[in-house]
Amino acid sequence: MEIISGVTNKVGSSTRLKSKLEDFDLEGLLYIGYPILGTIEGAFPIDALLITKEHGVVVIDLFEGKSGNTNRFEDNQDRAYTKMEIKLKDYKGLIKKRELCVEINTLTYAPLFSDEDTNNEEYPVCNDNNLIEVIQGFKWNTPEYYESTLSALQAISTIRKRSKKREIKKLDSKGAKLEKLENAIANLDNMQNKAVIETVMGVQRIRGLAGSGKTIVLALKAAYLHAQHPEWNIAVTFNSRSLKEQLKSLITTFCMEQTKEEPDWDKIEIIHAWGAPGKKDNNGMYYTFCAVNNIEYYDYSGAKDKYGKFGYDQIFGKICEEAINSIQKSEEIYDAILVDEAQDFTSDFLKICYHLLKEPKQLVYAYDELQNLSSMSLPSPEDLFGKDEKGNPLVVFTNVNQDIILDKCYRNSRPVLVTAHALGFGIYRDIDESIGTGIVQMFEQKSLWEEIGYILKSGNLEDGKNVVLSRTEDTSPRFLEDHSDKEDLINFVSFNNKGEQDAWIADQIIKNLEEDELEYSDIIVINPNPLTTKKNVSNIRSILYSKGVASHTTGVDISPDVVFTHDSIAFSGIYRAKGNEAAMVYVINSHESYHSYENIANIRNRLFTAITRSKAWVRVVGYGDEMDSLIDEFEKVKENKYELNFTYPTEEQLKYMKIVNRDLSSTEKAKIISKKKTIEELLNEIKNGNIYFEDLGIENIEELLNMYKSRDSDET
Repeated sequence: MEIISGVTNKVGSSTRLKSKLEDFDLEGLLYIGYPILGTIEGAFPIDALLITKEHGVVVIDLFEGKSGNTNRFEDNQDRAYTKMEIKLKDYKGLIKKRELCVEINTLTYAPLFSDEDTNNEEYPVCNDNNLIEVIQGFKWNTPEYYESTLSALQAISTIRKRSKKREIKKLDSKGAKLEKLENAIANLDNMQNKAVIETVMGVQRIRGLAGSGKTIVLALKAAYLHAQHPEWNIAVTFNSRSLKEQLKSLITTFCMEQTKEEPDWDKIEIIHAWGAPGKKDNNGMYYTFCAVNNIEYYDYSGAKDKYGKFGYDQIFGKICEEAINSIQKSEEIYDAILVDEAQDFTSDFLKICYHLLKEPKQLVYAYDELQNLSSMSLPSPEDLFGKDEKGNPLVVFTNVNQDIILDKCYRNSRPVLVTAHALGFGIYRDIDESIGTGIVQMFEQKSLWEEIGYILKSGNLEDGKNVVLSRTEDTSPRFLEDHSDKEDLINFVSFNNKGEQDAWIADQIIKNLEEDELEYSDIIVINPNPLTTKKNVSNIRSILYSKGVASHTTGVDISPDVVFTHDSIAFSGIYRAKGNEAAMVYVINSHESYHSYENIANIRNRLFTAITRSKAWVRVVGYGDEMDSLIDEFEKVKENKYELNFTYPTEEQLKYMKIVNRDLSSTEKAKIISKKKTIEELLNEIKNGNIYFEDLGIENIEELLNMYKSRDSDET
């Protein structure tokens, strides 16, 4: 029995109910404060709902007192039954002819009632002594509808429903396979259920892999809180503007499904992280913080002028840091804030969100550590939000539901996900002799591997020890890869030059549309380097245009809030692709992700993020020797049967990775390259006898040697 607790004002009776049913030996779910049903009078929250294969749907009315009006109980049960029946009859899959195939039963649970006040008749009233007996008396003759019923109650079948039915003519086409794949992802799993409905008074963190459903969970949680607390001011914020329409669509669909009402967009805002003055659509969390606290606001131009020596990804963090340091106490204007893709933000931005919240600081932030495109890592909650006047952490996780990990991947098949991880971490990259490993980054918390769905097949998760990690059918469901041959799920292709690559991509897209029965919105072409996207995609787009296929570059030709359209192929840089998914993903110019003078972890993360946009097939393409080297890594992934087989980096190696992979501005990069060249020239002069150590000053040489020897003990 899985128990998921949502919002309720009947704390005593709901706690007793959970205690009574948690050991109930049945497969099923008990919801508290869920679902919320739409009525002509407005939202109608269900006190508690039990769903099992044996007993069907049991709607439970909770009563806190020692005595009550039985007529009221009958009225409550009748209303709940009628509303639930109307909701379930909206789903054709639950209807046979005109009959609902789901058994709906109702009861009132009044734990303080004496046995004399309870009954087992048409309107059952139960206390602890007869609750189980009454439930066991309910029988469901069509339990095969259990999964479909769960899907209907979770609103996922509607959320995942396509706006237009696919036109399938060939049963073995990619379009046909995709339709089956989409239909198979029907229900939220238990951890996703918990993440949506479990309400924590305070800060909650949701961690998960790419494709684990973080964005859907966050949107549904926002909609659920909005339905339960229509008076609350709720904000949903994000980094990539392409997420805005997706979040708005998910929240709208969930609210309509649950309450039959549009969200009140004056009470629930979907706003960008940065923002600007002007129209409401320009609003952002940082801008709001500056405005309500009357402190200096920076647009991008102003921020770049002041903090231009830092990398692009650090500029926003710097202005957030300045804003936080400008105030003692912030105006508190929100009742709840939800942050998506939190790995792209610094701790100072999350502090801004925290300080804008009224007590009890209802903040939910979701992230995937490896999708961090700036190589910055979020600290623990205790360190992230700071300390009070007494030096105690403002946030301490004491409730298990404050830190939810979504370990199942419902987007990427096992071969695609393991390949993305292998390349992102550099698991099978050639060894760098200066450090003794080819790995470019690694989780500091070794337990994270198992938390995100890998199992220890052999070896040990210890420094310098060999380990083999693999994914299970539970965390990487088989249906995600069984629809196609493994060789078709993910391909790496190398070309002689860019022209050959571009021509091949265009031909493949036309084939996808004309032969594979894929639609325009099923396809995305991603250029991992965000600075070269417009230039690098232009030739492919020209070829497609000449053959009558329309395309667009996200954020350039159409609204920055939109990625996919029904009549145009999407071309995108990595930042605008984040948070989105497509059936067929083409990752172009991938050779640029093989190596970098600096911050190789950053470009590997871009490649990882691009690959994991695929919910079915992915083509990783490029040209030249570096692409061939990248293919060599992929071949090792296949040779190891899509498992991760590597020696865990030592603490010394991890320190080295952090230094060489730190985020640098263009000015800092140029300076380092210049100084390195100077050192190389100096070494050559010494080797050739043109300069002597004595010429450089013995004290300078000794100081340099001492600095080198003591570097391991320095803070990195």
